[in-house]
Amino acid sequence: MISDQDDPIARLLKNAKVIAVVGLSSDPLRPSHGVSAYMQSQGYRIIPVNPQIESTLGEKSYPSLLQVPEKIDIVDIFRRPEFVEEVVDQAIQLKVPAIWMQEEVIHEKAAEKARKAGILVVMDRCILKEHRARFR
Repeated sequence: MISDQDDPIARLLKNAKVIAVVGLSSDPLRPSHGVSAYMQSQGYRIIPVNPQIESTLGEKSYPSLLQVPEKIDIVDIFRRPEFVEEVVDQAIQLKVPAIWMQEEVIHEKAAEKARKAGILVVMDRCILKEHRARFR
C-alpha cells in the first residue's frame, strides 16, 4: 500500500473535513452535484459556493469563499478556467491549505500563485475518482 508520505493526495483526503465547492450546482444531473454528494456520503462537510443558489445537499450556499464563516480544508473548483484566478486569490486570502481543480479545469498561472502561497494544488483531476482509488 502507498504511504501517506508518498501520496500527498491521500494525506490531504484523509485529514480534510470541510470542502468548499465553488460552482456547486443544485441540479442532481450536474457533475458538481454528484461529486459533492459522494464526498458528503464519505463524511466530508460540503459547503456550496454559488451566488445562484440558496442551498443544496442540505447546506446553505454562499456567494463567495470570503463569505464562508468557517475554516475550509479544500477549495474544490467546478468553474471554467477563466474564473479560477479569482477563486484562487480568495483561497490565498483565507489561507486555505489546498485547492482542487476538477477535470478540465486548468489554470497554470493561478496554480503557480497558489503554490507560492504554500497551498497544495491538485489540477485537472476528479476528487471523487481520486478518493475512490485510495479509500475504496
